Amino acid sequence: MKRRKIEIMDTTLRDGEQTSGVSFSASEKLTLVKLLLEELKVDRIEVASARVSDGELSAVQQITDWADNVGFLDRIEVLTFVDNGVSLDWMKKAGAKVQNLLTKGSMNHLTHQLKKTPEQHFKEIGASLAAAEREGISSNVYLEDWSNGMKSSKEYVFQFLDFLATQPVKRILLPDTLGILTHNQTYDYISEIVGRYPNLHFDFHGHNDYDLSVSNVMEAVKAGCQGLHLTVNGMGERAGNAPMASVIAVINDFLPQVMVGVNETSLHKVSKVVSAFTGFGIPANKPIVGDNVFTQTAGIHADGDSKKNLYFNDLMPERFGRKRKYALGKTSGKANIQKNLQELGLTLNDEELKKVTARIIELGDKKEKVTKDDLPFIISDVLDSDTHHQKVFVKSYVLTHAKGLMPSTTLAIEINGESIEANAQGDGQYDAFMNALKKVYASKKIKLPTLVDYAVRIPPGSNSDALCETIITWDWDGKELISRGLDSDQTVSAIKATEKMLNII
Repeated sequence: MKRRKIEIMDTTLRDGEQTSGVSFSASEKLTLVKLLLEELKVDRIEVASARVSDGELSAVQQITDWADNVGFLDRIEVLTFVDNGVSLDWMKKAGAKVQNLLTKGSMNHLTHQLKKTPEQHFKEIGASLAAAEREGISSNVYLEDWSNGMKSSKEYVFQFLDFLATQPVKRILLPDTLGILTHNQTYDYISEIVGRYPNLHFDFHGHNDYDLSVSNVMEAVKAGCQGLHLTVNGMGERAGNAPMASVIAVINDFLPQVMVGVNETSLHKVSKVVSAFTGFGIPANKPIVGDNVFTQTAGIHADGDSKKNLYFNDLMPERFGRKRKYALGKTSGKANIQKNLQELGLTLNDEELKKVTARIIELGDKKEKVTKDDLPFIISDVLDSDTHHQKVFVKSYVLTHAKGLMPSTTLAIEINGESIEANAQGDGQYDAFMNALKKVYASKKIKLPTLVDYAVRIPPGSNSDALCETIITWDWDGKELISRGLDSDQTVSAIKATEKMLNII
């Protein structure tokens, strides 16, 4: 079966830029154009609206200069308006050769916004198209509010399409401007149009107001449309546009009768670049490009992955230039930890693995996510704990730090089964803890080692909720003694390191 080619037009730089608070610089636009065309390999890009600003004109000039040099000029498109040639003059200055002319696709818009009859509108559109042809500019035509037009003024839509069929138009662009279509309506409307005009090229432009854009795109393709308008990360006004990554994956996996030329392995990279340029984060659970979507958290899932990939689907991370991860936390099992150990090149025996698993679950109750980079610290902490038999327990403590008051600590400690309490102040919370501890040991006539070095580490690449490893060096009657503590709280990790020291002495 011969597969039908679907054109992908990216409108991140035009419609996506209508996301509230987003504005791309000229250099960012040029960088993204190169990335989208050369690496992601979309077919066309809508880069701007005509007449917006001098800065926008300069950006488009830079883009068209580059595109002309590499043979991509016919793939650069600009939104234009029916404005007696003003947009076309802007296009000529910008060096662009393809206009996407914005027209009215519903009687509601035509009557209440333009206050014109269909005949008046068509006459002005015809003049714009003829002028573009004379200037060597090719034309696509947007039918703004087309979806509402099909719902409430279908006769007008077909009257308009009858007219456009006689004009020098390369593509007719059908936008669900307000995101009001269901998948059934999308299929029915586009099927009807394609059936009536089999020789015209139709693009579908979906919005995501009801979170239906991907399903609507599927149905538009099934109904026979030849092009799709998408944005990276689903950027766009209100709830945004149909998202590039999800649509490409859906087409490749569920629509074998069609094909797209987009390079799947670059989807994640481009998504990250757009996120960095716009400052809009990618939701962790966003399909294909979110941080968590290839992460197994439950231990039973990691175990299943080791047994004939029981929890895999066709969305293999390698398709998108990514790797599967196995989260470490309170739902982790030994299988999750084994997967991470394999990546780090570490091995543990069954008893050690059991202890590390228990420690990760304990830490996971305090901290939602334990990372792979935390794992060496946890192993060191657990195995270090096994080198001595615990006789001293810091049972509880209260750390107080208030503005204008000295930090203070009240602690309860158990030594060889005897419970002792003490309270003290200090220059900081840990200093107050140590002063209270000295009181306890003074009462037992035991001298504590002297703290000579105190270092805190967090795993590379971690953020504010990282595990802290506190390494304390002690002088114990001329002998150097080192103890480590691990916790998501820096002071608590220091207290744990101190508790280890107390057991060693």
